[in-house]
Amino acid sequence: MESLLTACRAIHPLSPELEAELRRLVRPEIVPAHTNLLAPGSVAQRLYFLETGLLRSYYLKEGREVTSWFMPEGNFVVSILSFFSRQPSHEYLNALEDCRLWSLSHAQVQALYQQFPVFNFIGRVLTERYYVLSEQRALHLRMLPAAERYERLLQDFSDILQRVPLKLLASHLGLTAETLSRLRARRS
Repeated sequence: MESLLTACRAIHPLSPELEAELRRLVRPEIVPAHTNLLAPGSVAQRLYFLETGLLRSYYLKEGREVTSWFMPEGNFVVSILSFFSRQPSHEYLNALEDCRLWSLSHAQVQALYQQFPVFNFIGRVLTERYYVLSEQRALHLRMLPAAERYERLLQDFSDILQRVPLKLLASHLGLTAETLSRLRARRS
């Protein structure tokens, strides 16, 4: 719980009332590796803060898994489209490792936004941050050659590369596992 509060405080100081309300509402969850927090067709009900572990988002395209993102500990995690639009998801949220999470329901998030303008500000900053990451990834996939996409991944997410299987890294980069293996061999 303290790591969630620290992450929020890094964006804006929390009033004692907001901190007390978060402590009252936030639910701890322990999720084993390979567990889906969300599957296609379900509406995302919870916003998560990942205290420990590693999550990924992926969808199926022509029967193949395509990884949208990886998120390590210390981050907020949600299927933004499903959570905020209240529409069924097209993606899976999957635990790659055992995870310790803290979560709030959609209704709780909305109530906190109404009751505490500071929490609304924190939510906006987080949404902006993750939207920028999403746009950067889309731009990289459209504009950069494979070798540069791999270099960007090394720069931006070097801390998770040893924790993610090669085939999942390849699907995130829009490459085959063989192409990624060649890129890694050239770099060594």
